Amino acid sequence: MKTLVTKALLLLLLANLALTRHPKGLHTLRYLQTLLTGPDLLEPQFICAVYFNDIHIERFNSREEPPRMEHCAPWVDQQKPEYWKKVTDTMLSMMEVYTSLMNKMLRIYQLTQAGNHTIQILMACHVLPGGKFSHGQYELLFNGHDHIVINEDLKTWTTVGKAAEKVKEEWETSSLAKYLKSYLRYGGVKLILRQMVYGKETLLRTDTPKIHVNRRVRADGKITLRCWALDFYPADITLTWQRDRSNQSLNMEVIETRPSGDGTFQKWAAVVVPSGEEQRYTCHVDHEGLPEPITLRWEPPQPSVPVIPVVTGLVLGAVLVGAAVTFLMWKRRTKG
Repeated sequence: MKTLVTKALLLLLLANLALTRHPKGLHTLRYLQTLLTGPDLLEPQFICAVYFNDIHIERFNSREEPPRMEHCAPWVDQQKPEYWKKVTDTMLSMMEVYTSLMNKMLRIYQLTQAGNHTIQILMACHVLPGGKFSHGQYELLFNGHDHIVINEDLKTWTTVGKAAEKVKEEWETSSLAKYLKSYLRYGGVKLILRQMVYGKETLLRTDTPKIHVNRRVRADGKITLRCWALDFYPADITLTWQRDRSNQSLNMEVIETRPSGDGTFQKWAAVVVPSGEEQRYTCHVDHEGLPEPITLRWEPPQPSVPVIPVVTGLVLGAVLVGAAVTFLMWKRRTKG
C-alpha cells in the first residue's frame, strides 16, 4: 500500500523535533513518533523518526509496503537482520497501543476517528561523557492540546487536559513510569554507546565553518548585515554581532542551527544598521573547528577593471604595432 500522506506533511511532522544545543560531550537519542488519522486514511498512520544528536538514523512509516524500520544514518548499516525484525515488531506493537489510546481520548471528547487527529510522542535519553546517564524525557501531545509529561524524577507525571488526566491515572496504575525509567537508563544508554561505535568516523569529525557577511538595503534605507556560517559540524556554534566592540545580542535576528542535508549544518545572525555605518559592526564566530574565534566585517566590493576599454586598447595597440612593423619592413625594402 502506498503512502497517502504527502512527503511535505511528513517533513512538517518531523520538524517538531527542534535542534537542541548540546553541552560538549553530551549525546542524545530521540524517538519522535506520530499517529494520525484523516478522511483520506482508511486506518491510522504511524510514523517514527529516530535521531542520534541531530542526525536522522532510523525511520518507520506504517504505510510503506512492507512496513519496517529502516536504516538512514550517514554511516553504513552494521546492525544484524534480527535487530531490524525486532524493532519493526516493536513499532507495530506501539502503533496498536497508541491507536487504542487515541480511541480512548476521542471517546472522552466525543470525537470520531474520521476527523484529523494526532498523537505525537517524544522519548529521549541523554548521556554524559563516559556513557553516564544524564536524564530522560517522555512527552505525549494529543491534538495539539492534551499534554502528558514525565517529570525529571522519572516517577511522576504532569498533565494538561481532561483526556490526559484520565490517561495519567491509568499509567500510574500500570507502573509505566517505572518501565520508562528502566528503558531510558539502561536500554537508551546501550543504544547510544552502540551508535557511537558505528558512527565514530562521522560523529567524531570536525568540519570548519565557511563564513561570510552579506549586505542588503532595506525599504526604509537602513542596511541588513547577515553573517553566515555554512558546512560546519558538529552543530554547536556561536554567532554574535558587535558595534564598536559592544555586544548587539538584543538587536540581532538569529535562526536556529539547521541541517544542510549533507551531514553538515548552517546558521546565520543578522543585524539592522544605519546606512554608512557598516564598518562599525563586526561578526564574531566560535566553533570547535576553528583554531580560535573569528572576527569579520562586511567588506565593500572592490571596483572591477572595465573589460571593454581594456580589450579595445589591446586591440588598437596590436593594430598600431602591426602597422609600424609593416611600414618599417616596406621602408627597408624600398631602400634596398
